[in-house]
Amino acid sequence: MVKEALLWSSIEDKKVLCSLCAHRCKIVPGKFGICGVRKNRSGKLVTYVYGEVIAAHVDPIEKKPFYHFLPGSTSLSIATVGCNFRCSFCQNWQISQASKGPGRDAGGEKFSPEDIVKTAKKNGCRSISYTYTEPTIFFEYALDTAKLAKAAGLYNNFVTNGYMTAEALEAFHPNLDAANVDLKAFKDETYKKVCGARLEPVLDSIKLMRKLKVWVEVTTLVVPGLNDGEDELRDIARFLAGVDPDIPWHLSRFHPDFKYTEAYPTPVETLRKAAGIGKKEGLRFVYIGNVPGEGEDTVCPDCGKTLIRRHGFSIGENEVRDSQCPSCRKSIPGLF
Repeated sequence: MVKEALLWSSIEDKKVLCSLCAHRCKIVPGKFGICGVRKNRSGKLVTYVYGEVIAAHVDPIEKKPFYHFLPGSTSLSIATVGCNFRCSFCQNWQISQASKGPGRDAGGEKFSPEDIVKTAKKNGCRSISYTYTEPTIFFEYALDTAKLAKAAGLYNNFVTNGYMTAEALEAFHPNLDAANVDLKAFKDETYKKVCGARLEPVLDSIKLMRKLKVWVEVTTLVVPGLNDGEDELRDIARFLAGVDPDIPWHLSRFHPDFKYTEAYPTPVETLRKAAGIGKKEGLRFVYIGNVPGEGEDTVCPDCGKTLIRRHGFSIGENEVRDSQCPSCRKSIPGLF
């Protein structure tokens, strides 16, 4: 469905300036922005993905991954086609790199915001996740859904690359409860080479989200030879600890995919060293992902008691009570 977009302005010669993400595309008439789903149609910016999902599933919230946000619950996950990044190791590239651009019909099924909320309630979900591709690029669709979800007593979360503008985040945040931000590296040249983007806007988004009281968790896919150096991992950990030492950091194991096949799967020992770096730099909650049975449990940072036992996306035990450790009464940050 074609719908007029939000967050844009007219500039010279019927061009439009899109202020949705940090690319801030200047789009000439008849052309799409980098995302491939927002088009300048006769001097007006429109979105081509409103109300059309390419994926919709009921997922464990741990799959996003969120470990401190409604653990043990399920979330209705939705996505449209398109993305504002071009990551060569994308694991959802079949849908993220599809677009509504010239000569392409990426498909999608009609799914109204009202029906999304009804489906989430019917399936016993506690939240709606805007995920799989980049939720920023289907902003209007997500925003209308999120408002209805809030009214129905559901929570909303983004699984995002963090490349939205401050304007977009401030417009959405009253309806945004949590975000897992994919912090892919800590070098600008890596972002430019691998993602076609820049590092600084992602860091700015993480800081602004916490300022706006959005619950934030961060995921780094640790790729051998790309971002697995100890200095770079230490820089990421220091940055996150400087924003908020309670931000959970998920260190995810890489496996070759899409165009990035030259690297090998991340050694588990590399992930263990990275987790140690994170804790040494002051992060209280560091997790290892894509390695079932390794570094998945939530442990009280004060007394060391295991509070939540996990295996993959399943929870075996959750002893957090009233957001506290039952042994030492330490407050455990998040939404439990």
